[in-house]
Parts: sequence; structure tokens; C-alpha cells
Amino acid sequence: MGKFVKEILDKEEFSREDIISLLESEGEDRTLLFTKSSEIKEKYIGNKVWYRGLIEFANVCGKDCLYCGIRKGNRNLERYNLTDDEILAAARFAHANNYGSIALQSGELESPFVTDRIGNLLHRIKEMSNGELGITLSVGEQEPEVYKSWFDAGAHRYLLRIESTNRLLYSKIHPDNSNHSFDRRMSCLKNLQDIGYQTGTGVMIGLPFQTLNDLAGDLLFMKEFNIDMCGMGPYIEHADTPLIEYSESLMPLKERFDLTLKMIALIRIMMKDINIVAATALQAIDPIGREKAVRIGANIVMPNITPGKYRDSYKLYDNKPCTDDSAEDCQGCLEARMSLADAEVVYGEWGDSKHYSERRDKNTKNTENYKQ
Repeated sequence: MGKFVKEILDKEEFSREDIISLLESEGEDRTLLFTKSSEIKEKYIGNKVWYRGLIEFANVCGKDCLYCGIRKGNRNLERYNLTDDEILAAARFAHANNYGSIALQSGELESPFVTDRIGNLLHRIKEMSNGELGITLSVGEQEPEVYKSWFDAGAHRYLLRIESTNRLLYSKIHPDNSNHSFDRRMSCLKNLQDIGYQTGTGVMIGLPFQTLNDLAGDLLFMKEFNIDMCGMGPYIEHADTPLIEYSESLMPLKERFDLTLKMIALIRIMMKDINIVAATALQAIDPIGREKAVRIGANIVMPNITPGKYRDSYKLYDNKPCTDDSAEDCQGCLEARMSLADAEVVYGEWGDSKHYSERRDKNTKNTENYKQ
């Protein structure tokens, strides 16, 4: 099949059938796929990796997603919410250690208090770092004016994972109520893009009921939507979630891992200059999972700088790695790991998506031409 796969990889655009064939690739064909994605990463990104110091500042969530360990309905979880001072101390660590950016992540909550609190934190982080720290937010669905207020306060990247772009599959992994709306998720992504954020999304790979056709559709959606960042990871079940009842029917973890690498390779080929995260969940399956992702396409790594005593409580899935490491441990470990992947960690830079810059420039030119 090698010749057939090579013909697909030589195409400028992939059809749904092409993508499915590449997701099915094994042996020599799989090697061809990874070689192609590595070449494209080297050409458009280089062998560089940028850090996003991850601050998981609260595991309180208003959603009840059926796959997630911090879902509202999980009564077996000790909830926490970092103080502003603890968040600022973590941001200060990132700045002192020359990380270019941080990522603030929490469960999904909507309220005037949350809006004001995050806005205030953004201002204080910008002030503390002399505007030098880039800031990614990942705090779920919000109203457009909330997104805009945070953008104006200094956040410039936002990650909102769609989890699945198949409406039927989305409905199977979320409760059937207005608080878990596929249409609103899509609307929020569009609002983020319109406001001016570098907009990221992603999906889980290996979900119950999921097919290769679904995953092909996910990749085609990301291409059509013109995302700037992608965060994809293998689905790893959590014992305290409703979807655990389907664990016996799932593909083995190693197959989910391999399929995730293929998805990363494909999105790198299809969207050559976007930022792609090497998800921590990969390391939960393979000790050098993140390094393998970096070799074949990923260029963003997120060292966890959340205070150690809270890390084990931000458990979206079971067997989360590095929960016992300090921020210093995590930094030293990742530095060594990235060198093993022949990647250079870039310090002191935001590491913005090249795709975002080109997309914004193109939109500006189109607007100017329209005015003329």
C-alpha cells in the first residue's frame, strides 16, 4: 500500500477518504506519514518548542460532561480554587524562569464574579511581568462580551476544545440539556475568532461510539474553521464518570495513543503553520509520549506550574502523570525530555501561531480592498 499512501501524501488537499486511509496506516505507510509531518514541521516551524506554564487554578465546574473527572456531578472529588496570590506566584515563577507564556485553565463557570476575577488577574499578571508573559485562557463557554473584556485585559489566546464535531457523538458524551449545547460551543469558537483571539480547539481520540469517519470530519472542520492552535489527546477514562460503563468496548490505550499521533501528524500536514500541543495525556499512556508527538508535529508543551498540593485534584482522567512533581521538577524533566526529541526549547518568547499572523494579515488586506 506504500505507493498509494505516498500518492495521498503528495496531494495538496486531503479528502475524507484520504484521511481515513492515513488513519488506518500501519508499518511502512505509518512511517511515511510521520516522515512527511516531521518534514513539514521542520520547514514551517523548525525544531523548536515553546512552553506554556500551565496553572490549573480551579477544579470547580458548572458542567456535567460525561467523560470528565471534574464534572459537577462527581462527589468523590475534593474541590479547590487557588487564591489570587497563589495564581500570581505561579505566574511569577513562569516569568522568573523565562517561560514565554502561561495558560490559565479551570472548570467552566459563568458569573460576574468569575468575569471580574479573571479580568483582574490578567491585569495583574501583565503588570507583574511588564507585559512580557503571553497568556492563554481555557475556561470554557462564555458570552461574547466576557471574551472581549478578557481580550482587552491582556489574554490573546483561547483554547476551547469541541471534543467532537459530530453532533450525534457530541450528544452521546454530554448530558441532554441546554447547559451542554453543541450549537453554543460552536458559537463560542466563532465569537473568539471574531474578537481576535488566537483560537484553538481539539478533540478526544478513542471515545466510545467514535469512528475514523468522525475523526476525519474533525480534521476537516479544523481546516475549514481555520484554527490557529490545536490541542488533541487520547481519551482516557475516569472511574467516576458515566462513560466508564463503556470501558470494556474501547480500543486499547496503545491504539488510542497511536491514533492520536496520526491525528497530530495529519493536522500538521493539513495546517502547516499552526501551533500544536503535545498533550500531557500522551505521557499517561507512553512514558515518552509527548516527545513522540513533538518529533512528528507538535511544537507546544505545557509544564505544570500549579502548586503541587492541588495537582492530584485536577484529574480530568485517571493515571494523570507528574502530579507529584514540583514546578522546578517539571521544568528540569521537560528540558531533558525535549533534548531527547531533538527539540530546542525557546525561552522568553510568546511563541504565537504563525498561522494567526498570516490569517489576520490576510483579513486586514481583504478589508482594505473592500473599502477601496
